[in-house]
Amino acid sequence: MADTGTITEKQAAFMEAQEMFFVATAPLQSDGHVNLSPKGLAGTFVVLDDATVAFLDTWGTGIETTAHVQENGRLCILFCSFGEESRILRLHGQAEVITTEHHEFDTLLSRFPEMPGTRSIIRLRVRRISKSCGFGVPRYDFVEHRSELPNYAVEWGPERVAAFQRANNAESIDGLPGLLPEGP
Repeated sequence: MADTGTITEKQAAFMEAQEMFFVATAPLQSDGHVNLSPKGLAGTFVVLDDATVAFLDTWGTGIETTAHVQENGRLCILFCSFGEESRILRLHGQAEVITTEHHEFDTLLSRFPEMPGTRSIIRLRVRRISKSCGFGVPRYDFVEHRSELPNYAVEWGPERVAAFQRANNAESIDGLPGLLPEGP
């Protein structure tokens, strides 16, 4: 069942209550790799208004979501309840990568908790919202958010994280440009 691109208060509350979400992207090339990434560090997803959401893009070994969004802007975010309520919600739309050099970066960043290792913000302008029952999704109990990624960012420090990103985030697996941090 599809709705317009207007996020209701009930949908916003559902999305922000989920401990994890998934993002899906694909390059334009027909033989390129489709990407599906789980996300879920606490507080890294926000509803900005009734047609716009954003999530923190934290450092890591891959750069697929960023590379695909920079190339074509297509993004789908999926929220799935693993609790008592069976529900799936998808946001389809046009996304953009907000880097540290972008004039809106600091304002958007203030909407999130401090997260060491943040490399950008992905903002999605929602065009379509679809929902489904989720009856085929198993129930799981949430234990806790992992702390390794932000802990490593603090332990390694900005220079080592930047070096890691230069070595691992310069391009996607299909050769699309990624993000190269400034610094030594």
